[in-house]
Amino acid sequence: MASVKFISQNGDKQDWRCDRIAAPWGLNTPGPDAEWLFRKDVCLKPFVHAKLVITTQGVYEAEINGQIVGDHFMAPGWTSYDRRLQYQTFDVTANLLNGRNCIGVRVAEGWFCGRIGFEGGHRNIWGPHPALMAQLEIYYVDDTVEIIPTDSTWVVQRGPIQLAEIYNGEKYDATREVPYWSTIVPEGPCDISHTWQPVLCMPPLSERIMLTSGFGEPVRRIEIIKPVQQLLSPMGKSILDFGQNLVGYVRLRNIKGSRGHKIVISHAEVLENQELCIRPLRQCDAVDEYILKGDQAGEKYEPRFTFHGFRYAQVDGWTSDSSLIDSVEAVVCHTDMEEIGSFACSDTLVNQLYHNIRWGMKGNFLSVPTDCPQRDERLGWSGDLALFAPTAVLLFNCYDFLKNWLVDVWYDQQTLDGVPAMVTPNATLPDPVWCRRKPCAIWHDVTILAPWALYGETGKVEILEQQYDSMTTWLQKLPRNKEGCTHLWDTSIFQLGDWLDPDAPPDAPWKGKTDAQLVANAFLIQSLDLMTRITALLHKTGEKVEFEKGLNAAKKEFQEEYVTSNGRLVSDSQAAYAIAICFGLLTPTQQERAGDRLVYLVRKNNFRIGTGFAGTPFLCEALALTGHIQVAYAMLLENKCPSWLYPVTMGATTVWERWDSMLPDGSINPGEMTSFNHYAFGSIAKFLYERLAGLQRLEPGWTKCRVAPCIGAEFSEASASHETPLGIVSCSWKTTHFGKKQSRLEVQITVPPGMTCEIFLPEGSGDLQKTVGQGEWTFETCFTRENEWPVKPLPAKS
Repeated sequence: MASVKFISQNGDKQDWRCDRIAAPWGLNTPGPDAEWLFRKDVCLKPFVHAKLVITTQGVYEAEINGQIVGDHFMAPGWTSYDRRLQYQTFDVTANLLNGRNCIGVRVAEGWFCGRIGFEGGHRNIWGPHPALMAQLEIYYVDDTVEIIPTDSTWVVQRGPIQLAEIYNGEKYDATREVPYWSTIVPEGPCDISHTWQPVLCMPPLSERIMLTSGFGEPVRRIEIIKPVQQLLSPMGKSILDFGQNLVGYVRLRNIKGSRGHKIVISHAEVLENQELCIRPLRQCDAVDEYILKGDQAGEKYEPRFTFHGFRYAQVDGWTSDSSLIDSVEAVVCHTDMEEIGSFACSDTLVNQLYHNIRWGMKGNFLSVPTDCPQRDERLGWSGDLALFAPTAVLLFNCYDFLKNWLVDVWYDQQTLDGVPAMVTPNATLPDPVWCRRKPCAIWHDVTILAPWALYGETGKVEILEQQYDSMTTWLQKLPRNKEGCTHLWDTSIFQLGDWLDPDAPPDAPWKGKTDAQLVANAFLIQSLDLMTRITALLHKTGEKVEFEKGLNAAKKEFQEEYVTSNGRLVSDSQAAYAIAICFGLLTPTQQERAGDRLVYLVRKNNFRIGTGFAGTPFLCEALALTGHIQVAYAMLLENKCPSWLYPVTMGATTVWERWDSMLPDGSINPGEMTSFNHYAFGSIAKFLYERLAGLQRLEPGWTKCRVAPCIGAEFSEASASHETPLGIVSCSWKTTHFGKKQSRLEVQITVPPGMTCEIFLPEGSGDLQKTVGQGEWTFETCFTRENEWPVKPLPAKS
């Protein structure tokens, strides 16, 4: 029996007297295997309390006496398995009986050894097969404790789930169900001992692997969505439309048919020519299968160890006399984060855009922050999160979720000699490709940008302390030029730049119109700026002095390299100006002129977006900062491609990866990389909160905020609320017109205890500027509408 140290994040240590157990055939399984069913019979004397502590290298679902333990989905979750494995603790007092009991655990490959990674992925990245570690702890009235661990007395056999893969889906054969697998076998002719084999006891885990309770909430089955319609495709296929692009799986009820009959469920985000469009899934089947056992009373099925990103599900082989649409529902799954933000305004398309952003975040925050939930990828790409984190913290309470992921970012970074991984957990480990070790701006700046966003939202300096070594190690490893601009990025390093610029070729999304080195150096300066603040907060005086020197030198070289004295940038693009303005890279005079140039480019482009991942979060904010809120609203309300509202007009219910993932004629972008559920471009939600609704955080942890609605366009009302560490803060405003250009504005504000709020209203007859504390506040003012609307694009000849 091995003794294993389990270490919780709060520092508690607990000795586990358990073995790591596996199926004896596991070492000789060349490809995907069926689920493994582990079993242990126990006999208990009267007890007062019991708990089960459990983890797997793989994914699991535990049962005691036929009852599922807990409500987690895809437990124990995805971490950097070579350094950190999470465990869960469940109170199972109500599951156990005095006398005979049975513990059963289903185990499948999951992320640990199933196929994962982009470009087809790899199997067995962290190990050759799954393994189980568990311990049942029984507490008796005399204060004694009995430990029932995984050991050689457990038995195992294959279960009815014949395939359980992240990408390809789950295949369940009900004819192979194992009777009494997690319950006590009745006495008599039901002896099933011949079907079970003794487990294989594995060596203990490496000492470098921390077993931890983790920080964040688990993945759960969050809500149920019924199909809104059943379609018959031109090929005669039955397709269910759930009305929402979601992440989870399809649950079937009322299944009837002959023994051995197969039902096949295929998933897709969109239709093309009224059929499932599966080409964007690439090397991902996204198919679940159920083979009937022939129970005429009816059967039911739902996957346990896979998930899909889909709006449409095609069901083949339905033979039940019950209607298909009444027998199917979608189960929405994601990390169980609390929603803490809300937004609404007078424009229905903008409201739908916000709805799409929420759903994009929910679907991609599943154990780790993924890039997409549907194709052969679903990886924790660092660049997406680096740019979206300031928006994410406004929508959901994701502090613990991201804190947990950032621990793995640092572990993976150490494995790669200090250079962060492009994806965490690092599923690229088997690939000797460029993304394993080569430095990259933005993606690797997540080490600084994400912790800073979490600190700003909560005021918890602990997250900066936790990630400090990760931050400083990255900036030490970041390669600078050997001569010339020696404080800027080494120009020989390939950069992704303004990834997915709408003008970039579909097959080369890094070839945007903005100089990738300019983008990289702007983010370097932003990271240095944040490090001067972080070192001050952590009272690291010497480090602060060094970062300030590096910041000032890098700013000077950026000016010399990329900016004219009049504020023009060598990359005359929306992204270049938006980033330079928001990062404070320009003098006041240059800033003003850069704002005017940005307006020119936006009007010249008919208010359509000309930015990719890097520039989009800053585009409207740069216009607002330079006094051009009406132009920002013109961009926000534009509905021709590329724009935020174009996908909405095309029926989108999540945010797309490309501005033109679906073309205006309804066909799907022919590019290899086309997802309909990416959250990065949803960063516009921060602008909706802070400028349109007017709710802005001024101090970390929301000890001070501002309400300053930017009245403009044809918006007649807007509202936002946010559950801060101090309580709920909210604001709403509404305008009514009277006279030719006169308007009345009413603003309602709620401020929780411990928070002060600055209020700025348009110039008029009422209070213009005021600071208030806790309470419910109402303000009214009249003002003159002097801004031009609609803003006109430049004439075609300009």
